[in-house]
Amino acid sequence: MLKISLMDQSDLELAYEIEKEVNPTPWSKKNFFSSYEIGHNSIVCKHENNLIGFAIFSLVKEECHLLNIAVIKSWHRKGAGSLLMNTLIRQSKVLGAKKVFLEVRSKNFNAISFYKKYKFVQDALRINYYAGNNPDDAVMMSLDI
Repeated sequence: MLKISLMDQSDLELAYEIEKEVNPTPWSKKNFFSSYEIGHNSIVCKHENNLIGFAIFSLVKEECHLLNIAVIKSWHRKGAGSLLMNTLIRQSKVLGAKKVFLEVRSKNFNAISFYKKYKFVQDALRINYYAGNNPDDAVMMSLDI
Protein backbone atom coordinates (compact mmCIF):
# COMPACT_ATOMS: atom_id res chain seq x y z
CA MET A 1 0.00 0.00 0.00
CA LEU A 2 1.23 3.49 -0.86
CA LYS A 3 1.38 6.10 1.87
CA ILE A 4 1.98 9.86 1.71
CA SER A 5 3.59 11.76 4.56
CA LEU A 6 5.55 14.92 5.16
CA MET A 7 9.21 14.59 4.28
CA ASP A 8 11.46 14.59 7.29
CA GLN A 9 15.19 14.93 7.57
CA SER A 10 15.71 11.15 7.56
CA ASP A 11 14.14 11.02 4.05
CA LEU A 12 16.55 13.51 2.45
CA GLU A 13 19.35 11.16 1.40
CA LEU A 14 17.00 8.64 -0.27
CA ALA A 15 14.93 11.39 -1.88
CA TYR A 16 18.11 12.88 -3.31
CA GLU A 17 19.09 9.47 -4.72
CA ILE A 18 15.74 9.40 -6.54
CA GLU A 19 16.38 12.93 -7.80
CA LYS A 20 19.72 11.82 -9.28
CA GLU A 21 18.18 8.70 -10.82
CA VAL A 22 15.31 10.34 -12.69
CA ASN A 23 16.32 13.93 -13.38
CA PRO A 24 18.62 14.45 -16.39
CA THR A 25 19.93 17.59 -14.68
CA PRO A 26 19.45 16.93 -10.97
CA TRP A 27 19.56 19.62 -8.36
CA SER A 28 22.85 19.82 -6.51
CA LYS A 29 22.84 18.10 -3.15
CA LYS A 30 23.31 21.48 -1.49
CA ASN A 31 20.26 22.94 -3.27
CA PHE A 32 18.17 19.85 -2.56
CA PHE A 33 18.93 19.87 1.17
CA SER A 34 18.65 23.66 1.35
CA SER A 35 15.14 23.50 -0.09
CA TYR A 36 14.07 21.35 2.86
CA GLU A 37 15.95 23.47 5.39
CA ILE A 38 14.36 26.75 4.28
CA GLY A 39 10.92 25.23 4.67
CA HIS A 40 9.62 24.38 1.22
CA ASN A 41 6.68 22.02 1.53
CA SER A 42 7.91 18.49 0.93
CA ILE A 43 5.96 15.24 0.84
CA VAL A 44 7.09 11.67 0.25
CA CYS A 45 5.44 8.54 -1.04
CA LYS A 46 6.41 5.26 0.59
CA HIS A 47 5.61 1.63 -0.08
CA GLU A 48 6.14 -0.63 2.94
CA ASN A 49 8.30 2.10 4.52
CA ASN A 50 10.50 2.33 1.40
CA LEU A 51 10.69 5.82 -0.08
CA ILE A 52 9.68 5.67 -3.76
CA GLY A 53 8.88 9.30 -4.58
CA PHE A 54 8.67 12.88 -3.42
CA ALA A 55 7.28 16.29 -4.29
CA ILE A 56 8.64 19.68 -3.27
CA PHE A 57 6.55 22.81 -3.61
CA SER A 58 6.42 26.39 -2.46
CA LEU A 59 3.32 28.34 -1.49
CA VAL A 60 3.24 32.11 -1.76
CA LYS A 61 -0.12 33.76 -1.12
CA GLU A 62 -2.55 32.11 -3.53
CA GLU A 63 0.04 30.39 -5.71
CA CYS A 64 1.70 27.00 -5.45
CA HIS A 65 4.90 26.42 -7.40
CA LEU A 66 5.70 22.76 -7.96
CA LEU A 67 9.47 22.81 -7.72
CA ASN A 68 10.26 19.13 -8.07
CA ILE A 69 8.45 15.81 -8.28
CA ALA A 70 10.05 12.43 -8.86
CA VAL A 71 9.29 8.73 -8.53
CA ILE A 72 11.85 5.93 -8.85
CA LYS A 73 11.76 4.39 -12.31
CA SER A 74 10.57 0.98 -11.12
CA TRP A 75 7.42 2.68 -9.77
CA HIS A 76 6.56 4.74 -12.86
CA ARG A 77 2.94 4.31 -13.99
CA LYS A 78 1.95 2.51 -10.79
CA GLY A 79 0.10 5.33 -9.02
CA ALA A 80 2.81 6.91 -6.86
CA GLY A 81 3.08 10.06 -8.99
CA SER A 82 -0.70 10.43 -9.08
CA LEU A 83 -0.92 10.06 -5.31
CA LEU A 84 1.78 12.71 -4.87
CA MET A 85 0.06 15.09 -7.33
CA ASN A 86 -3.40 14.61 -5.82
CA THR A 87 -2.01 15.22 -2.33
CA LEU A 88 -0.08 18.31 -3.47
CA ILE A 89 -3.22 19.77 -5.08
CA ARG A 90 -5.39 19.04 -2.02
CA GLN A 91 -2.79 20.45 0.38
CA SER A 92 -2.37 23.56 -1.75
CA LYS A 93 -6.12 24.18 -1.77
CA VAL A 94 -6.34 23.78 1.99
CA LEU A 95 -3.49 26.28 2.38
CA GLY A 96 -5.33 28.81 0.21
CA ALA A 97 -3.73 28.38 -3.21
CA LYS A 98 -5.84 29.11 -6.28
CA LYS A 99 -3.26 28.08 -8.89
CA VAL A 100 -0.40 25.62 -9.30
CA PHE A 101 2.56 26.50 -11.55
CA LEU A 102 5.40 24.34 -12.83
CA GLU A 103 8.17 24.12 -15.40
CA VAL A 104 8.85 20.91 -17.31
CA ARG A 105 11.43 19.98 -19.93
CA SER A 106 9.96 20.39 -23.41
CA LYS A 107 11.34 16.97 -24.38
CA ASN A 108 9.83 15.22 -21.35
CA PHE A 109 6.71 14.05 -23.15
CA ASN A 110 5.74 11.59 -20.40
CA ALA A 111 5.73 14.33 -17.76
CA ILE A 112 3.83 16.75 -20.00
CA SER A 113 1.22 14.05 -20.62
CA PHE A 114 1.04 13.38 -16.87
CA TYR A 115 0.40 17.07 -16.12
CA LYS A 116 -2.19 17.35 -18.88
CA LYS A 117 -4.07 14.48 -17.22
CA TYR A 118 -4.58 16.89 -14.33
CA LYS A 119 -5.74 19.63 -16.72
CA PHE A 120 -2.55 21.70 -16.54
CA VAL A 121 -2.36 24.04 -19.52
CA GLN A 122 0.71 25.33 -21.34
CA ASP A 123 1.24 29.03 -20.66
CA ALA A 124 4.62 29.79 -22.21
CA LEU A 125 7.96 28.42 -23.33
CA ARG A 126 11.27 29.46 -21.77
CA ILE A 127 14.00 28.96 -24.33
CA ASN A 128 17.24 27.38 -23.04
CA TYR A 129 15.90 27.22 -19.47
CA TYR A 130 17.73 24.00 -18.64
CA ALA A 131 21.51 24.10 -19.05
CA GLY A 132 24.28 21.59 -18.53
CA ASN A 133 24.80 18.28 -20.31
CA ASN A 134 21.12 18.00 -21.26
CA PRO A 135 20.01 21.49 -22.36
CA ASP A 136 16.33 21.99 -23.06
CA ASP A 137 13.55 24.53 -23.13
CA ALA A 138 11.00 24.71 -20.31
CA VAL A 139 7.28 24.46 -20.86
CA MET A 140 5.52 26.68 -18.34
CA MET A 141 2.25 25.10 -17.19
CA SER A 142 -0.48 26.05 -14.74
CA LEU A 143 -3.61 24.67 -13.17
CA ASP A 144 -6.47 26.60 -11.59
CA ILE A 145 -7.52 24.78 -8.41
